[in-house]
Amino acid sequence: MNILDKIALTKIKGIGPKLSRNLLEYCGSVDAVFNNSKKDLLAIPGIGPTAVESILSKSYLREAEAELEFIQKHQIEAIWIEDNNYPGRLRHCEDAPILLYYKGTADLNPNRVVSIVGSRNSTHYGQRICEKLVEQLAALDVHIISGLAYGIDVLAHQYAVKQHIPTIGVLGHGLDRIYPAAHREIASKMLNNGGLLTEFPSETNPDRQNFPMRNRIIAGLADVTIVIEAAMKGGALITAEIANGYNRDVCAFPGSIEQEYSAGCNYLIKTNRAHLIRHAEDLCYLMNWDAISIKPEKQLILLPKNRSRDEQKVYNFLSEQELEQATIDQIACYCDWPQSKLAIVLLEMELEGHLLSLPGKVFKLI
Repeated sequence: MNILDKIALTKIKGIGPKLSRNLLEYCGSVDAVFNNSKKDLLAIPGIGPTAVESILSKSYLREAEAELEFIQKHQIEAIWIEDNNYPGRLRHCEDAPILLYYKGTADLNPNRVVSIVGSRNSTHYGQRICEKLVEQLAALDVHIISGLAYGIDVLAHQYAVKQHIPTIGVLGHGLDRIYPAAHREIASKMLNNGGLLTEFPSETNPDRQNFPMRNRIIAGLADVTIVIEAAMKGGALITAEIANGYNRDVCAFPGSIEQEYSAGCNYLIKTNRAHLIRHAEDLCYLMNWDAISIKPEKQLILLPKNRSRDEQKVYNFLSEQELEQATIDQIACYCDWPQSKLAIVLLEMELEGHLLSLPGKVFKLI
């Protein structure tokens, strides 16, 4: 399967990430999508006549060829959803992009990933919190993700660069530009120990509708999303809501009840959409990142015969892990199940007394 065909699939008008994955699931490969008959394509759920005509027209090939030329010229990676270096945490989100464009040096599958988001109009209070938090995160071997926007986003990147923490900016446009232009310098520095990531091809403008799509990638890349400062409306709350929908942890720093840019954080905490944190120590407790690294003797744990195969599969995987525990993303990756199915299996095992749910969406055998 060549990269041109992969790019071409993303260029088809009217077909987004979910429909693309649906096409691949039914057809089996990109080649099969392009070589299928009109009748077979129309039989695929969710694919209407307009989309089928777009597939058969081949009008997207010229755009795909131009994009391939661009990424080769600028040494940009095109990462397919089935590639080993595709972000595993993101892959298990149902609306994950099938193709990402990446320029940088940081591993997209590190042990720990933190997204930091907040208001574009950050106050001195938010700036101070962001700087202190990033300083504390330097000792935790994390990658920091944000959106390279004004305010908290760019501060998170700047402080990460200062602390030599790998940091990745997720963009709402193509890699042929940096928006806002004022952040070109920090974006350039990030390439040395981090990177820039987007699902959008070159010549994509930073239009308003792109940023909620960008926010889902910020949420999907991370183990936990931290909101430092946010008003009641804005991208930070959207990212937090998406992260909750992905069954990821969300944390927020509380603020003054009289401060506009703390209202969003206080709302998230009040409505149980986010854990209240004050510093990295709270984060470590919530994420179970301060667990003692002891390697016990491994043994295969067998469930009673009346347990399901799905439960046995989870048990077999956990029994191979250190401390017989793993994150929900690690379990999902091993089982290759959607989050909805995995959540049901884990809940059943927990109710039956075979599994313990720890902070940070970590599950441990009892």
